[in-house]
Amino acid sequence: MKIAVLVSGGVDSSLALKLLKDQGHELTAFYLKIWLEDELAYMGDCPWEQDLSYVRAVCQQMDVPLRIISLQKEYWEQVVAYTMQEIKQGRTPNPDVLCNQRIKFGVFFDYITENYDKVATGHYAQTEIVDGIAQLLRAPDPVKDQTYFLSYLTQAQLQRALFPIGHLQKEQVRQLAHEYNLPTKDRKDSQGICFLGKLKFSDFIKHHVGENPGDIIEYETGKKLGGHKGVWFHTIGQRQGSGLAGGPWYVVAKDVQKNIVYMSREYHTPDKERKLFEVAECNWISGTPPLKKELLVKIRHGKQLHVCTLEQITADRFRVTLVNNDQGIAPGQFAVFYDDQICLGAGIIS
Repeated sequence: MKIAVLVSGGVDSSLALKLLKDQGHELTAFYLKIWLEDELAYMGDCPWEQDLSYVRAVCQQMDVPLRIISLQKEYWEQVVAYTMQEIKQGRTPNPDVLCNQRIKFGVFFDYITENYDKVATGHYAQTEIVDGIAQLLRAPDPVKDQTYFLSYLTQAQLQRALFPIGHLQKEQVRQLAHEYNLPTKDRKDSQGICFLGKLKFSDFIKHHVGENPGDIIEYETGKKLGGHKGVWFHTIGQRQGSGLAGGPWYVVAKDVQKNIVYMSREYHTPDKERKLFEVAECNWISGTPPLKKELLVKIRHGKQLHVCTLEQITADRFRVTLVNNDQGIAPGQFAVFYDDQICLGAGIIS
């Protein structure tokens, strides 16, 4: 096949490229330049330059042509602007989910649509075609599984997606990278949001949204505990960053209009049930909502899966009831649904 391979300068995409090369496919490597240079300039470096040096070394070793494409404008308009809008409303968005749907498998798909059979990435996920329908399957490595971030892909997007390392454990990826002596074999994994690099998300928020000091109030008593620098720096269930003594203190609610963050030391007491929420703006990978009512759900990236029931309220709104409590259910987050190993799609917690 003729395959476009998205490379990032990390070990995962490097090994994906190597495996496809050894299978005899016709490859072109693409590096998507989505770094927000103007926004990051005040941090004093251009983090994508180091990534590109690794990308070039990998492509040179394998004799694979490399193309660098700037999608900064598209990324700003379709991902960052949405993220900032959600944050200002006190919600907790996940830019990486939208980056995959709108940029890597969206704008980029459109860019190369006439010339390539597949688009491959280094994601930890698997696909299979059943009766002509593409299914997204969890990776065997529960910690690295990235189906959460791919859950907003459409059927058409998934039909053309390829994940060459999705069947491997992370330690196997490292081992193979050493066997092939890839230039990225010892490079550390990147953490955090894809367009930020080493920049902390809180610093990015501060730069774009600014600070708006307000009160921290004890949820049960209404007593003022201290101050915060902006409701957007706090997420429901969060226990770090309050600076309060006598904790641990947990964020239990936010009032954007009054600019108040509510905290409690009693967040995990048994009487505080947190197992019911609704999702909207749903994407079902098969094209239709699941018929099965008892499913698994992730409400953040990681290995934790909740058993839940899913009840349709309207055409695009569903009620989710967890069997067990979760202390971090936050509006704006993606809830991603599974039937055993199959990722069915996702909705936004409302």
